[in-house]
Amino acid sequence: MKKYSKYILFFIAALTISSCDDYLDVTPVGKVIPETLPQFRAVLTTGYSAYPQHKSLSAVRADELTMNEFFDDFIYFRDIYIWKDANPDKITTSFQYQNLYTVIFYTNVLINEASKKIGASAERDQLIGEAYALRAMAYFDLVNLFAKPYNAATAASDKAVPLALEIDLEQAFIPESVEVIYNQIISDTREAEKLLNVASQPKGLNYRFSKVSLYSLESRIYLYQKQWQKSLDAANKALAIKNDLVDLNSTKVLANRFDGVESILALENVFNNSLKSVSYASPDLLSAYNKTTDIRYSLYFLANGSRFRIQKGGEDAQKCSFRTSELYLTKAETLLELNNLTDAKTTVLDFASKRYTPAGLTTVTASVNAMNATDLAIFIGNERRREFAAEGHRWFDLRRTTQKEIVHTVDGQDYTLIQNDPRYTIVYPANARLNNPNL
Repeated sequence: MKKYSKYILFFIAALTISSCDDYLDVTPVGKVIPETLPQFRAVLTTGYSAYPQHKSLSAVRADELTMNEFFDDFIYFRDIYIWKDANPDKITTSFQYQNLYTVIFYTNVLINEASKKIGASAERDQLIGEAYALRAMAYFDLVNLFAKPYNAATAASDKAVPLALEIDLEQAFIPESVEVIYNQIISDTREAEKLLNVASQPKGLNYRFSKVSLYSLESRIYLYQKQWQKSLDAANKALAIKNDLVDLNSTKVLANRFDGVESILALENVFNNSLKSVSYASPDLLSAYNKTTDIRYSLYFLANGSRFRIQKGGEDAQKCSFRTSELYLTKAETLLELNNLTDAKTTVLDFASKRYTPAGLTTVTASVNAMNATDLAIFIGNERRREFAAEGHRWFDLRRTTQKEIVHTVDGQDYTLIQNDPRYTIVYPANARLNNPNL
């Protein structure tokens, strides 16, 4: 991601957490206000660069990994792995609550100031539209980390996270409800839709939002809300712009690469090196694949003695927030939920044709065509698991669906996350609670 250092004469050269009363207070340092379009673009570029790697940590809580407890860095992840949230060791890596609000702060600068200082142009609209989309994405991640999964019956009373839409150091940051946060997310995506005018970003700039990445975000938002038709509509709008799938039969390459044909938004490092080095693929994850006919198995995993290393992640080239595979699987899921069994099968088989050997596809096709709605829902869920292994989806898919029981073992002792465990919602980090008594 290109650095525009000569323009970062920004009134927040550093964010510091300094108030005992207010976790989101920031101290301006080197106060110089951006005035031009390149300076505002530099501000947003910094916001993009600040997007955290929280999805790596979410993988530790799910059922994708077995941790190497003899590796020195395991101590930083141990309490996440055993869901010890109430009183974790002080060296435990914290989920990046503060970092997501840092991103939101940068977007607020654009949203509140850019239109006042920059003359009207397509470039200005695109820039502000990106800020709205990035803010929506940050709040979407916050609410899905630190609040209960969206439930229409309880969203108005379920506690979520604070809402910060202005640059106001005097604001009291009191958590809003899940419903309020989702309403703001949707409002931001609608504002973004009015402004974005780049259909799809070129390679190298595809860390920035475009129309296709906004529609992909909207499809995911509505999927999590179980608003099936809206999710399907957004997926179809995205697919109308970009619908390429890499055929693994002819091109043996990881489909999540930023320069691949499937890339839509290449912003996040969703499985970083520190975690990659301390973990293996769990037996539970490996068992989800047909080891001979599913081409992904040999691409995703590499034998390391009796265990398997995950090949994904650990490099900027694999930054990935949205790609076309997600759109196909979301489309299949939402069609099924809308009782369109035939089209759901067609969609998931179109996708599967690019992931299985010809012999494997013959078997999968026969199996899928014989499935009832319940069996097909399980198959689609398993395809999501297989396709997006170590890409930051699994924890969130479990939260919004079965909230299954998971067992992790450390030093011979089993630790259990029971089905529908309250710990499927992560508590606010300790330093956030310390600095903001409203949490």
